[in-house]
This record gives sequence, C-alpha cells and structure tokens, in this order.
Amino acid sequence: METEVVVIGAGPGGYAAAFMAADLGLKTLIVDKEENPGGVCLYRGCIPSKALLHAAKILTDAEEATEIGIDFGEATIDVEKLADWKTSVIKKLTGGLGQLRKARKVEHVQGTARFIDANTLQTEDGQTITFKHAIIATGSRPIVPGPLALESDRVMTSREALELDGIPETLLVIGGGYIGLELGTVYSALGSSVTVVEMMDTLLPGADKDLVRVLEKRVRQLFEEISLGTRVVKMEEVSDGIKVTLDPEREEVFEKVLISVGRRPNSENLGLENTKVALDDHGFISIDSQCRTAEPHIFAVGDVSGQPMLAHRATHQGRLAAEVIHGSKAEFRPHAIPAVVFTDPELAWTGITEQEAKASGVAHKVTKFPWGASGRSLSLNRSDGLTKIIVDPETRRVLGVGVVGPGAGELIAEATLAIEMAATVEDLGLTIHAHPTLSETVMEAADAFFGTSTHIISK
Repeated sequence: METEVVVIGAGPGGYAAAFMAADLGLKTLIVDKEENPGGVCLYRGCIPSKALLHAAKILTDAEEATEIGIDFGEATIDVEKLADWKTSVIKKLTGGLGQLRKARKVEHVQGTARFIDANTLQTEDGQTITFKHAIIATGSRPIVPGPLALESDRVMTSREALELDGIPETLLVIGGGYIGLELGTVYSALGSSVTVVEMMDTLLPGADKDLVRVLEKRVRQLFEEISLGTRVVKMEEVSDGIKVTLDPEREEVFEKVLISVGRRPNSENLGLENTKVALDDHGFISIDSQCRTAEPHIFAVGDVSGQPMLAHRATHQGRLAAEVIHGSKAEFRPHAIPAVVFTDPELAWTGITEQEAKASGVAHKVTKFPWGASGRSLSLNRSDGLTKIIVDPETRRVLGVGVVGPGAGELIAEATLAIEMAATVEDLGLTIHAHPTLSETVMEAADAFFGTSTHIISK
C-alpha cells in the first residue's frame, strides 16, 4: 500500500490529523485497532466518563432538591441500563466518525503497525505501507506501579472502571488526580463507599490550592474518606476483597480498588529504533514546535508527544501537523491550554496558575470573585464557587484564570481566548456579560482588580 500521509492511531489527535490532511487534498490512511476512529478518549476515556458523570449529577441534584422543597423520593438505579446508555453514546460518536472518515475517502487499516524503516510500516498481518509522511498518534495508557500490579478482577484502571461491571460496596481510589476524583464521584453517586488516598499533601497537585479547597470540601461530603500524604505499600487479594497496606501504617480491605496514578505514552513496539525518532527520559517522542520528530517527515501528536496529556491539545496538534505537511509554516505555540476536572463542582484553569507564577518568579497580582456574591450561583443553590484571575501588574495582561463551580469547564473558554488575544484585565471587566449568568463572575473578578466590583467590597 502507498499513501502520502499515514496516521498511526485514531484518537482525537490521529483522526483530526487524518481528516485535516484529507480536507487539504492529501491521500491519507489511518492505522488503528478499532473499527471506527475515536481512540481511548471516545471508547474508554473522556466520553464514557462524562456520560457517567452526567448520571451522577442527576442523582446528586435530585438528592439536594429536598433543600428547596422538592422530593423525588429514593432513586432506583438500573446499572445495566445505565451501562447500555453509556455504550450507545460511544457508538453514536464513533459511528459518526466512521462515516466522516468514509466521506473524506480516508483509508483505514484495522490493526497495529511498526516502522521497518523511515518510509515503511508493516502491519501485524504482514502488509507493508510506504508513505511520504507519517503522524504518530498512539496515545497513552494507565500507569500501574510495580507494588500495585496485582492480577485480579477486583483491581481496576480507568478502562475497567468505565465498563461499569457492578457497583462495589467499598472502593479504594489510589490517586487524587482528575481521573480518580471523577470516577470516585461516579461510583459514590451510584452507591459505593469511596475512599481516596493520595501520596501528595493535596488533591489535584497541578491546580491552585484555593480552588482545590472548594472542590475538596464538597467531595469530602460525598466520599467516605480522603487520606492525603498517604501511599499504598502493598496489596493482596483475600476472600472478601483486596487487603491494602497503607503508609502511614494501617490495613484495610476493600471490595475493589481503582488505580489512577497517571498515564504513560504508548511509544514502545513501534519500531522507532529503525528510524531517527528519539524519545525523552519519560518515554515521550521528542518533537519541535511543528510536531516534527528527528525524522523531519515523521510527526508525533497528542499524549505520546508530551504534557499536558489532554485530548484538545492532541486535536490541535494533529490539525497543525497535517497543515505543516501540506506546506504551512505554522507552529504549535499556545499561550494557554485549558484543563478541566469534571467533578461536581467542576474545576478548570488556563494559562499560568498562581503557584506556577510564584515558583517561576513571574510578577503577578491575583484578583478573585467568590460565587456567594453571584445571583446566578445562588439561584442554582450553589454558592461554593470561586473565580480568580492572575494578572501582570505592569501591563495588566491576563496571564491565567482559574474557576471552580458548576459549569467551570464552559467558562474557561472565554479566559483562554482572553489570554491568546493578549487581553487585559480591563478588557474582561469592560465586556458586557449577560445577567444573570455565571460568566459574570469573570467580569466581576476583573473589576475587583481595580476595587470596583459591584457585588463585593474589594480589600
């Protein structure tokens, strides 16, 4: 087989790259294990987890409705029907992508492939594919550290947890990052008693602590326990579950365990040794600002190419790589890549965080607006949110924004655009925001920088 562009992997980076290449008139071929594009994000990650988080939100909203005089009674949960609905969402999306692939005349080889040399791939069934350009978009997989590598149906990664094969009475979540908190939220809403252990002294170590505190206060009410500064020393299967030894020293038995301590790039078994493509110390493929590897005609995008390991970064890199192959001189140099934790409340940030600014010595000033002063927040019976803006004190440019509260993932888009457009804090404050909306908290936080926020007294 011969093609101008071959894309290895059809996740958000891979299929976006292939579709863009085809749109630009390049003969394109995808190699991927699944029947349709989508990758881990659609099949076993972003989409199924958000579908289940939606179900969890319905349950918690119904429970909390009693506070405003509405009682739906005790909820009944049909786990099998819920799992079927989640699967139907996946099928609709991946099936739709399959139709888009066919409409664009992008060829598809189902399986895996390795580089024989810098211009040839060999598939698992022995086919050879010669190409002018290749885009590696093989993604990542969950990390399972040695002490936690226990062969048992009772030990899950995010992949198994999203299958929703029964709801355990007790669940230990190892890792207080976004995956652990999101899936812990799902299982807690569905009836599990959830315990979270995190070896760091805070949940979501990459986010600012004032934002995390808002989320932590709420999830502590949902979970049985959250133990910070705690690590798992040993796990062993016993008759009634998994016996876990923790440090500080204690032992406890859980019906199931979810390991969510991070992800590693899928950069092995690709035959990269037969090319000049290089890996860094963490196993990521080294790329330049155009996503080129050390082989100028071979590109890498998404999780396999470095941090942050986010689907939307992969998509933008994939589209850029296709444009570069077509002749564009564009580079991937974003000023801000938003991150969202889809818990309840949601937590999102973009640009530089306050803790990053402090650590790197960047001059900054922080301005905040508490959601307790937001009419829209109170009308939702949710006053626990916070919006903060990190500002350059000299130029007044917006350097970063953090939001915690319902819908934070939607609000962060405005902030990301502001950073990319080099907007000032005045720009945000002078932009008329609809009332009553949560987006007004961005405007009010900007006004608070000057001590003129309408609904709070700025110190």
